[in-house]
Amino acid sequence: MKPLQISAETAVMLSKKLGVPLETIMHMPQHILIQKLMEVQNEQNENK
Repeated sequence: MKPLQISAETAVMLSKKLGVPLETIMHMPQHILIQKLMEVQNEQNENK
């Protein structure tokens, strides 16, 4: 499995938002990671 194509800042932000260790984010399957990114983005859009 190739490494995820996300920045370190994105990985840290997701780790904090989801409450999971950074290592879990880095080993998460890409389709799940994209789903979680969409959830965080939707949450931020609702708060604006």
